[in-house]
This record gives sequence, structure tokens and C-alpha cells, in this order.
Amino acid sequence: MGPLSLITFLPLLGAIVILFIPKGKETAVKVVALVATGICLLIAAQLYVGFDNSKPGAPDPAGMQFVEGPYPWIPSFNISYYMGLDGLSLPMVLLTALLCFLCIVASWNIKQSIRGYFSLFLLLDTGMQGVFCSLDFFLFYIFWEIMLLPMYFLIGIWGSQEDRREYSAIKFFLYTLAGSVLLLLAMLAFYFATTPHTFNMLTIMHQAGTFGRTFQTYIYLAMFIGFAIKVPIFPFHTWLPDAHVAAPTAVSVILAGVLLKMGTYGLFRFNFPMTPEASQYFGWMLAVLGAVNIIYGALCAMAQSDLKKLVAYSSISHMGISLLGMAALTPRGMVGSLMQMFNHGTITAMMFLLVGVVYDRVHHRQIDNFGGLRAKVPVYAGIFSLAFFAALGLPGLSGFIGEALCFIGAFPVYRTITIVSLTGVVLTAGYVLWMLQRVLLGPLNPRYENLPEISGREIFTLAPLGAIVVILGIWPAPLLNLMTSSMNNLAKVFAP
Repeated sequence: MGPLSLITFLPLLGAIVILFIPKGKETAVKVVALVATGICLLIAAQLYVGFDNSKPGAPDPAGMQFVEGPYPWIPSFNISYYMGLDGLSLPMVLLTALLCFLCIVASWNIKQSIRGYFSLFLLLDTGMQGVFCSLDFFLFYIFWEIMLLPMYFLIGIWGSQEDRREYSAIKFFLYTLAGSVLLLLAMLAFYFATTPHTFNMLTIMHQAGTFGRTFQTYIYLAMFIGFAIKVPIFPFHTWLPDAHVAAPTAVSVILAGVLLKMGTYGLFRFNFPMTPEASQYFGWMLAVLGAVNIIYGALCAMAQSDLKKLVAYSSISHMGISLLGMAALTPRGMVGSLMQMFNHGTITAMMFLLVGVVYDRVHHRQIDNFGGLRAKVPVYAGIFSLAFFAALGLPGLSGFIGEALCFIGAFPVYRTITIVSLTGVVLTAGYVLWMLQRVLLGPLNPRYENLPEISGREIFTLAPLGAIVVILGIWPAPLLNLMTSSMNNLAKVFAP
């Protein structure tokens, strides 16, 4: 079994093992989940070390690395087990492996139905890794659907009752399922449009030039809506704040850190190389929607009184920056977009973990009910400030690098839209500083005289993310080198 199969199915094996652990052995359940995700993180690190940055990646089959297959799976329909990585998918695999490991640690205090929680979390891990590793559309779709069920139950059972967890879970399920139906239709259309009929993603990419303009337009729009729901792009965004507020802390981290990236990953992996003519035609639409996301998300974040909702709307704004970068269809814009995807994943994970830390202690998230926490919990306040300054785009932190590269990449192509979008940076500074002032500064609220400082376990979940935010803010080369060759090769699809 190759490394990609291992990193995908080891969490599933862990979930199965957990189901056979006797009731009452909660520590054993947590240890199994920790070991499974820990091994996956080590495998991801080995993939990073062994990755050849010079190889071009998709749509060139010779540019894919750690390839497994294609092995016949359902030969009568030409369906194969086919996996591989390039500079687009490896950063997402690394991000998923890291966040899943940290989320298991962050979930250590879960009390309700422990076996169910950790087994579903590991099943979700399998679905996410499978999405990023798959090179067969049918296989991709199975993993895409696998993620839906555990996320639904994780929100609906372990979420916050006061935040309407059942309603939020059903809303997430229905929105995502509607997008999945459109993806299914697009997958079948590609299957019957290729000669011979195939679900092989690289083969579909190579035959993209034979697809007519009308065919590409309809398929582009179908896939776009499916992926736009996941990003989420306005006006398909309304499920996100509800899901985030209701979800447990670790599930919010995965939702914002990984699941949102699957929408932009899908646009890169499917829309751009499989419908290149339509992608060029609709590039302006992607840029406009990116600008709407940036400004609308920031304005909504500014209006929030709930700390978790503020972070949720900030995710909509920051993913809009990634959309603007990719809309340029140039190597510079695409690299900036992928960089923003990874950096947002680490930064937003920190923010949700930090919100969870204070929520566990005071059992509310109302910004105006805090005040002066810096005086009582200075370590927590320092890490909190680091995360939110990174989200603000402060130079020297990774958030600035991703945003700057997206705006630099988009400006030559969409000057007016980029200038308008830059107002979102000012709005972001506004709501972040407004929130920091009310939560950390001023006189200490007497209610928090006995507030305990952040614990060692909680620091363990935040320290790796904080280190990444600082290191990539000063020296982004380790990540840029990983993705540049693949993004350059993908941009050739749009070369005149």
C-alpha cells in the first residue's frame, strides 16, 4: 500500500478499531484516534520531504507524484482506483493532516458519546484526504460524499443546543447535497463526452479542447455552483455562520480550515483545466464575486456581537481574496490564491481554537461581555493577538503574504475590481481592532477575576499553527516552492 492510500485509509481503520473498543474505555478511544492522525501527519511530512518541486503536476500525467494506479476497480464502466499528488493537492494534504491531529488533541475533553465522536471524526479525515488525493472523478465523488455524513452528525449531535444544532446540521447537509447533485451531473457529462468514456481526471483534462463552447459553459456553471456552496461564495454562504456557531470547536476548525478550501480546490482541479474556454469567459464573474465576498464578509463580521460568528464571516471575506487571485488565471494570481488557501486554513484554525478556549471557561461568546482579559490571562491574550493580527494581514505574518500575492496577481487583469476589493483590508482592520479592544483591553470585568490561564494541552494545539504563521510570514519559500511549478503548468491552459 502506497503512502497516499495509507494517509487516506488509516483514519478509517482507526474508526473501525474504535467501534470495537469496550464502552467505558474512553482513554483508549482517544489514544487510537491520536495515533491514527499522528501517523498520518508523519506520512504527510514524508510526502513533503520527498516531493520534487520541479515537476509540473496536472494536467500532465508525468508531472504527478506518489502515483498509485490507475488500478481497475469497476472495469465495465472504466472506473479506476487512481491517486496522485502535485503542487496543488500536497499543501492541502499537509494542512488536513496537521489540523486533524491538532483537533483530536483539542477534543480531549469531549464527554458525550466518545466512541461515536472520534470514529466519525476519523471517517471525516478519510473523506478529506481522499478528495485531495483522487485522480479519478468517480473516486473523488465518493470521498466528497463521505465527508457529508460525519459532518452532519458532528454538528447535529455534539453541537451547541442553544445555537440550534439540528437546524444548522440540516441546513449544511441540504446545501452541500444540492451542490453534489450538480457535480454528479457534470461528472456524468464528462464521462459520456470523452472517448473512450472515462472518469480519469487527467484524461478529461487532455480532451478538454474537444469540448464545445456550449458544453463547457453548462458544465462550468454546474461545477461552479457545486464548489461555490463549499467555499462559500455569496449568495450561497448562509449555511456557514449557522454551522460554525453550532459546531463544536474542533469541528469548526475543520470546517473553516479544510472544508472551505475544497471549493477553491475544486475550481482549480476541475473547472480550470476541464473547461478552460468557459473559465476564461467567466473570469470576470469570479473576480466580481470575490470582491463581493471580501467586502460583504467584512461588513457582516463588523456587525457581529458573537465572537465565533465574527470569525465565520471573516472566513467568507478571506476566501474572497483567494477567489480574486485565481480569477486572474495567471501563474502569479494562482500561486497567491493557493497560498491564501493554506494560510487562511492555519490562521482561522487558531482563531476558532482560541474562541473555544475562552468558551470552555466562561460559556458564552458575547464580545461586549468580556473586557480586560489581558490583565488576567496574558499568555492567552498574546496568542489571541497573534492569530487575529495574522487575519488582519499584518506584515511579517503569513496572512499578509497570501493577501498581497492575490492582489498583486489580480491587479494587472482586474484593476478596478482589485482597488475596490482593497477596501476590505481596511474593514478587516476595523472589526479586528474593535474586537481586540473589547475583549482584551480596558479594565478587567469583575466576572473574570478567577479566570484560569490557557492550559498546556491548549497551547500544544496552538503552538504549531502560530509557528507556521510566523515562519511563512517571514520566509514563505517552503510553501511557494511547493506550488509554483504546478500553478505555472496549470496557467498554460489559458496561454494564448
